[in-house]
Amino acid sequence: METFINPEMKKKKKFSVKRLIIYIILIAFAVVNAYPILWMIINSFKSNQEFANNQFGFPKEFVFQNYIDAWTTANFGTLFTNSIFICLTATFLTVLIGAITSYFLARFTFKMNRVVYTFFIFGMLIPIHATLVPMFILMRNIGLLNTPITLLFPYIAFHLPITIFILTSFMKAFPKDIEESAIMDGCGIYRIFWSIILPMTRPALATVLILNFIYNWNEFSFALVLINNPEFQTLPLGLASFAGQFTTNYGAQMAGLTMSLVPIVAFYLLLEKEIVQGMTAGAVKG
Repeated sequence: METFINPEMKKKKKFSVKRLIIYIILIAFAVVNAYPILWMIINSFKSNQEFANNQFGFPKEFVFQNYIDAWTTANFGTLFTNSIFICLTATFLTVLIGAITSYFLARFTFKMNRVVYTFFIFGMLIPIHATLVPMFILMRNIGLLNTPITLLFPYIAFHLPITIFILTSFMKAFPKDIEESAIMDGCGIYRIFWSIILPMTRPALATVLILNFIYNWNEFSFALVLINNPEFQTLPLGLASFAGQFTTNYGAQMAGLTMSLVPIVAFYLLLEKEIVQGMTAGAVKG
């Protein structure tokens, strides 16, 4: 006797197997990416002797002194202050300038619209390392080396292209009826931008905020070339010298790296609900 198999049950079974395979792949991918971070955090609580004897196990005794040593000896207070100031200021200015520029590129038609947009997008193709020497000479000639605002200029300039690309693609998808209705109600250009367009662009804004903050927080090349004064060094630059200073104190090194990771993870978790929606919309719309 032949057994009758419901096509819907067969399809559902295939779908369940497919979903199971996807979950396994995603879990494996998450473990591979999360393990180095967990390994770093675990070893930040170990003494040098325990780190040398057992690098992959949990600490037998938590050594919180590593964090105190990392904070005081490596001058982490100054490094954190400089990085937070540079990151927040550069991110705010980049997103503000990018949003205003994207609004006019996406919602207005003028003769050089396409040329201006292409000019900004072309900036995404320029390798940062190729501009280090010209940037150093330029900043030296205008007297902006080793100042609190030295890094703001390259950070804003090199992160504007991706910001404008995402925001312009997102804003182009908005129907023109929205602005026409606002104009009928007596709204001007800037009122439309601040009260209508900008709130509607919230998912894309969350995306560019996260991207800019991550780039600025982790940037090392410009900080290394343009900043020599320890008072104005950022965290990545300070961590490089910190690693060389504590060549045998691995626990303090891990503690310093762990503390440097906290702000960027917190900032990401704050806006992570909208990053997928913003990246998807910015990539396919327009």
